[in-house]
Amino acid sequence: MEFAKALKINTNRKNGYLESEEWIITWCVGHLVTMSYPEKYDEKLKQWRLDTLPFVPKEWKYEIIPQVANQFNIIQSLLQRDDISEIYNAGDSGREGEYIQRLVLMMAKPNPSIKIKRVWIDSQTEEEILRGIREAKDASEYDSLSDSAYLRAKEDYLIGINFSRLLSITQGRMVAKQVNEERTSIAIGRVMTCVLGMVVAREREIRNFVKTKYYKITGKFGEEQSFCEAEWKVNEKSIEYNSAKLYNETGFKKKQDAEEFINKIKDKVAVVTEIKKSKQKENPPLLFNLAEIQNECSKKFKIKPDETLAVIQELYEKKLVTYPRTDARVLSTAVAKEITKNLNGIAKGFKDDEVQKYINKMKEEKYSTNLVKTKYVNDSKITDHYAIIPTGQGYENHEKLNQLQKDIYKIIVKRFLAIFYPPAEFNKLNITINIENEIFTASQKVCIKQGYLEILKPNVGTDNQKNDTDVESTPQGDQQASTFLNTLKKGQEIKILELTTKEAETSPPTRYNSGSMILAMENAGKLIEDEELREQIKGAGIGTSATRAEIIKKLEKINYIAINNKTQIITPTPKGEAIYDVVNKTMPDMLNPKLTASWEKGLDMVAKKEIPPNEFMTKLEAYVNSKFDKLVMR
Repeated sequence: MEFAKALKINTNRKNGYLESEEWIITWCVGHLVTMSYPEKYDEKLKQWRLDTLPFVPKEWKYEIIPQVANQFNIIQSLLQRDDISEIYNAGDSGREGEYIQRLVLMMAKPNPSIKIKRVWIDSQTEEEILRGIREAKDASEYDSLSDSAYLRAKEDYLIGINFSRLLSITQGRMVAKQVNEERTSIAIGRVMTCVLGMVVAREREIRNFVKTKYYKITGKFGEEQSFCEAEWKVNEKSIEYNSAKLYNETGFKKKQDAEEFINKIKDKVAVVTEIKKSKQKENPPLLFNLAEIQNECSKKFKIKPDETLAVIQELYEKKLVTYPRTDARVLSTAVAKEITKNLNGIAKGFKDDEVQKYINKMKEEKYSTNLVKTKYVNDSKITDHYAIIPTGQGYENHEKLNQLQKDIYKIIVKRFLAIFYPPAEFNKLNITINIENEIFTASQKVCIKQGYLEILKPNVGTDNQKNDTDVESTPQGDQQASTFLNTLKKGQEIKILELTTKEAETSPPTRYNSGSMILAMENAGKLIEDEELREQIKGAGIGTSATRAEIIKKLEKINYIAINNKTQIITPTPKGEAIYDVVNKTMPDMLNPKLTASWEKGLDMVAKKEIPPNEFMTKLEAYVNSKFDKLVMR
């Protein structure tokens, strides 16, 4: 409909398409074509039998999905009309979108003399649609992306069908008995099984974790009315250096040993030996890609990744945001040069008092909108699409949104506006107190200029501070300790008011939630909390931005994992654990995120023309055959 509006097609809608004198617009309804199951190659393959495996077709078969055959027939008749001179493939601008349309073109067989072009757009705004049509490239420019898409489907097919059948035949009864089912089939997937492995491995790590207590030493220094707290840490000159009594560099294994240590130093002289004052700047975070916004919404609204994607897809279709299925967290140089259009659109159209306050401050303070030489613009980090940002358009649709859609849109707007704000600034103070070579440290970090935090953390005040010694008795924002620390001078003797032991204990790893699982998938199995580090090491992940949410949804649907609706915490089901044990015993490499990520990397290399498609296919077939040889021999 948006394409029809952009092309000014006002004629009545016909059965499955729109037509004017110059244009015909028609549409797919999701997938119209699918890969044929083994029984379409040979009826005997309908039965799951070991002697028919592995099944690796030489010539691949495809078929029209019966439920949507009517729309396919309409499209086919249009593609074969004599008066058609050009076909514009305007499917979803990504690998899977390319696959959907290529399958239709393959099955519909349009006249070979017709030119086929590819429309590639980043938003559904009229301006972007017209640009996409105007600049549409010959379809052949996307052949390598199409090759990658076909190979992804074949890979999932070969691994899913062959190993699901093999393990169901050989291990199905045992699993059924374990989970009290009459019979069960075992579903194996290239990405799905790997994700299940991550969930089960984490759960067992938590289950087997034994908490260990240890004892830290904290000191109270100064006067009764004016003091600070600091924490001891062993150093090379300490009497406890390399001692077997220590649990780690900050604590003792036994409380008695900690108390004996205190008794040795409590009557000594404490001296301030080092004072470090520094200013620290913290830049706004990068923009959202799909994984980051899914994680954010999981934490903030306790919704599943597929729900987040559905909302952002709706915002995209209503012209409010750019293309959602993106891995990039930066903008292209071309978009950055035109970014004032987005800002002006938000300023004029988005009737939100909080957002308008931020925009007004940008104008008053004359914040620069030139992003070109900043970390927010990097053409080398963009493959198909740039980060998710507001278009500055579509506000006629905003009031029709439900509250969750409005809230998620506002999060995207705020993250976007934040990149134009200055860094947050902090005063940092680190104090070292020496008691005859035993070192105690205290530190504080005070926000002196909010900068972008005004947008992303509006409740953080400029007097906010934190004692980084992690001593619970020193509350965040303790003005007394802050004032006292700032009065200290190097070389000053300081009274020891109290030395005490503080019981601590080791913590088990945390469970994945639906958002953090998406991030772990993006980072090939690593759950990296630090945003900057996450960006630095990001490479080939598990699955793609377009498929990760569906993988998690499928695992839940087939009862391999459970997701708590209130917390979004993911745990494996008994059935999921039983499947994990079977896979771990028979083909443990399927649980390895590095293997799954390497396959994804291979597909990416095909798309970039770094390796030919037949090389990938040869390796895939060899993997399936060799794996079967080993498993069947057992």
